[in-house]
Formats: sequence, structure tokens, C-alpha cells
Amino acid sequence: MLKAWQPQTTADGSITFFSPEFQETFHSSSGAEEEALHKFVMPSGLATLAQEWIVGQTPLKILDVCYGLGYNTAAALATIWQVNPACAVEVLAWELELTVPQAALGFLKSYPPPIPELLTTLATELKVDIPRLQGRLEIGDARKTIQRSSLDWRADVIFLDPFSPPKCPQLWSIEFLALLAQHLQPQGKIITYSCAAAVRTALLQAGLYIASTPSVGRKNPGTIASPSPLEFPPLTSAELEYLQTRAAVPYQDPHLKDEAATIRQRRTQEQTSSHLEPTSKWKKRWSSPRAT
Repeated sequence: MLKAWQPQTTADGSITFFSPEFQETFHSSSGAEEEALHKFVMPSGLATLAQEWIVGQTPLKILDVCYGLGYNTAAALATIWQVNPACAVEVLAWELELTVPQAALGFLKSYPPPIPELLTTLATELKVDIPRLQGRLEIGDARKTIQRSSLDWRADVIFLDPFSPPKCPQLWSIEFLALLAQHLQPQGKIITYSCAAAVRTALLQAGLYIASTPSVGRKNPGTIASPSPLEFPPLTSAELEYLQTRAAVPYQDPHLKDEAATIRQRRTQEQTSSHLEPTSKWKKRWSSPRAT
């Protein structure tokens, strides 16, 4: 029996779920489809990679962390195949709750065929294997999944889409993001909706370059990170200074198994004793609050 997820209609007409556990919706209220396309897929450069892809090359590889209802993968496939219908793609999707994609099977019908059918197969059989799409859906705590994942598999693009850092710090920790960075191709990119200073600090500590992506639906931008320099504008003075405040104290989960409350408490204690500038002073100076 499927868990009863609470559907909510977003501003673009697409459906998302509300999570009673995390007390958040899976997507921005401005639109689930809009967020997937403009916040994740467009900044990723997948369209360019697809345009350059030729038959015989290694498939484009996408790691979808917190697959959820499947919008990010659906938007990625639609974008890739619109540019190059022959492009081969390999998708590795991680999701905590199998009931989420299974309950959302009817929500992806607006995407061009055969995408809805393929992602229905992925959600029901946990795999897809056709010439232009190999997909695998792995269910469970992503912290455990990543520890058993082969470093031989490296992504061109990683979608990082957990619930917000305060609600789900487990998947925003220094330790988790450091492992995630190891799954990138040299030119690969991590894309996330979050611009939280704690997240950006963790990405920097993982040895990645970072930049902001355009805001979509909400006031704040997202973040893109890569082992290689990015063709995006550099962080603004305000963003750079924000990384020198207590908001930038990262989440830590040394053994990748702590509860969210423990991770939050550890960070709060470190913030209290930190010599970094109080975030309130930065906010007064720039009058531009950011997520913490």
C-alpha cells in the first residue's frame, strides 16, 4: 500500500507533494516543472553536451540525488532529446522513499513520449534498459548508498535536491558533499537550488569552484559547483562576505549516520563558539537575508 502523500498544485499547474516528516513541499510553490527546468536543467549545460554528443560516445551520465517525483530527470531527458534525439543517457537516481515516485506516476504526462512511460518503468521496476536510456533507481538513505557506490561511475551532472538544509542536514554535510564531489567527471557539475552559506562552504571544502545560478520563483539564486572553473559570473561581494559569517559554519556528520537533530545541534554549538562575524551584522549591512 502506497504511503499517502499530500498532493499540492503549484503555480505552473504541475503537482508536488507535501512531506509531513520534513514539513516542506518537494518543490517551489512557483512550479515543480518550472523549477526542474530553470533551476536544475538549464544551468547544467546538458543541452550543450547533448548537442555535441555523437553516436559511439559514452552516454551522458546524470546522478539525481533525491529523485522524488521525477521532475528533474524528466526535464533533463526532454531537454537532451529535443536537442539530439539519438543521444544516449545513463541516469542513476537515489531516493529515500519508493512510494514517492510510485505515487507520482501520473504527474509526468506533460513531458514528451516516451519519457512518461520510461520513468513509470523506472519507478515500478527500478531500472530501465533501452539503447538510449539506461536508468537505475536506488532506494534508501543516500548516505549509505553513496558509500557503496563505485567511484568508477562519474557523472556529467549531479542534481542535488534534498529538502532544505535545516530540515535535512544529513545530505548537506561536509562529509556527504565531499563524497558526492568524487562522483563528478573533471568537467562535471553539481546543481542545487540552495545558496545557503553552509552548503557553499562544504562545496568549497570539497575542492570545487562555485557560482550562483539565476533565481527561479524565489528570491534567492541556486548554486553550481564543479572541479573545473565555471563560465558563470563570480560571486558578488555580498555573497563572498556571507561566506565569512556564522551562517557559513557547515553541517558535519562524521560517520554519515547521525540523526538530523544531532547534526543541527553540532552546528549550533560550533556557531556559538565561532569567531566568524554574526550573520545579523551581514544582514544589516546588505539588507539581503539569505537562507541559513
